[in-house]
This record gives sequence, structure tokens and C-alpha cells, in this order.
Amino acid sequence: MNQLAVMPPSGVGAAHDGSQDARLVELWLSLKTSPHTRRAYAAEAARFLAFVKRPLSWITLIDLQAWAQQLEQGSLKPASQNRAITALKSLFSFAQETGYLPLNVGAAVKLRPNRDTLAQRILEESQVARLIEAASEGRNRVLLKLLYVSGVRVSEICRLKWCDALARQEGGQLTVFGKGGKTRSVLLKPKVWQQLHALQGEAKAVDAVFRSRRGGGALDVSQVRRIVYAAAKKAGLEQKISPHWMRHAHASHALDRRAPIHLVQATLGHASVSTTGRYLHARPTDSSSFYLPD
Repeated sequence: MNQLAVMPPSGVGAAHDGSQDARLVELWLSLKTSPHTRRAYAAEAARFLAFVKRPLSWITLIDLQAWAQQLEQGSLKPASQNRAITALKSLFSFAQETGYLPLNVGAAVKLRPNRDTLAQRILEESQVARLIEAASEGRNRVLLKLLYVSGVRVSEICRLKWCDALARQEGGQLTVFGKGGKTRSVLLKPKVWQQLHALQGEAKAVDAVFRSRRGGGALDVSQVRRIVYAAAKKAGLEQKISPHWMRHAHASHALDRRAPIHLVQATLGHASVSTTGRYLHARPTDSSSFYLPD
């Protein structure tokens, strides 16, 4: 009796010679909602496959450990090493879950210990105020203000359209399409809402909130970075500040002002409250050292 071949859930039949590996990688990447994640993961996968020079079905834990060791011996910081390892763990997990590979050899690979430098990337409230004030009036200043008061990621603010910004009584509300394809709402105080709404002018509901002056399309992440860098330099801040620092400042300052941690988690779109809790550990307000004699 002839047996029917069963196609794995990936829709890509396993091939021991690696002829289907490229299709699997393409499918894996297509399921990543963030363009930034897709680009980063594609680069890490290509770098790994160039290193091992073997089909996915031939790769062993020893291969992965040798690659991780090479990363460690190079110039990459632990955070960059972990990003590369996380990408490959994701790929092998996907391959196993979809039936392309019988085993997930990446499951046993551990991330590198990484010193937490979050405290070094949290600005004081006065520094944030100087940074915002240093930006040019209009679009750039409102952009920096919104990065801070909303806590949204730079990729999220670039995707904002006017249909995502709605009036709510005296203030407003942003509907943010975030990491992992999750949608959340962020409320804005009246003053911030008025400053934001003043930018709309004749823009339509489907237009980007923050538009490039070159062609009128949405600002991209690199343009927002340049705006933040320029404002930081003008404000006399020595650190190389990125847009994500505004998100760090939002979380830390909100918690300092006694905002409930679950509310901060919901506003920022953290998957776990433990992620939000890092800000409490980065800038504690009490310590057992205070209870000892001088």
C-alpha cells in the first residue's frame, strides 16, 4: 500500500541536503512583525550559516557552541552576542516546532552573562527637560516630548498615523501597534495632546504623524536618532543618547513618582512585569546601607 507523504506544518518539506533551508529561513523571518527584527535576524542567520557551511539538519550542539565561542572571542559586546544567540535559538525552535527538524539543538545553548548597565542610561528629569527644550520648535520638539511622555518605542512612533491619535475629553489617546503584534492605548495629558494636534494641519487620517521634510513620508528610525543626537549635543549632554533613553526615562520617572508598576508595564507594552521591575532595581530609593552607622 502506498503511503501518503505528510507535509510538516511549515509547508516546507525537510531536505537533508539543505536545499530547503533557505525557504525555511524565509518563512521564519516572515513571521517576525518588526522590520528591525527581520533585518537583524536575517543577518545573524546568514553569518551563522556562512560559519558552519552545513545544512541545518547536519548542525549539532557542538557547531553552535563553536560559533558562540567565536562570538565571545571577537569584539562583540555581550548584549550583541546574546542577540545573535537569541536569533539562532529562535530559528532552531521554529524549525523543530514546524516539523522541519526532529530536534531543537539550540535549546541547550545559554545566553552570555551580561552586566546590567540600565542605570547608566536613565536621564534625570532636568536632563530630559533640557533635551526637549534643545530640539527645534514644532515637529522635533513634539517628537521628543511624545517619546518621553508616552514611552513608546522609536519604531512605534515612526508608524503612528493621525487615525491612531484620538481626542479624549481634554486630552488624547494614542493607539500603538507594538512589539509582537500587540496593540495598546496610551493616554496623553491635555497640554501634550494640544501640542501634538497642532502639527496635523491639513494632514489626512492615513498620513504619518511625524513626517519627513523630504518627500512627506513617515520619519524613519535613523532620522529620529539624528534628531535626538542633535538635541542632546545642543543641550550639552555628554552621553550618546538614543531615542530609547526617553523610554527608559519614562519608566524610571513614573515609578519614582509612585505610578503603579502594572500601569507602567501596560503603558510601555512590556510582556512581563519583571521587565518593568528592572527600573526599580536600577534606581532604588532605599538600601540597607542607609541603616548602618556613618
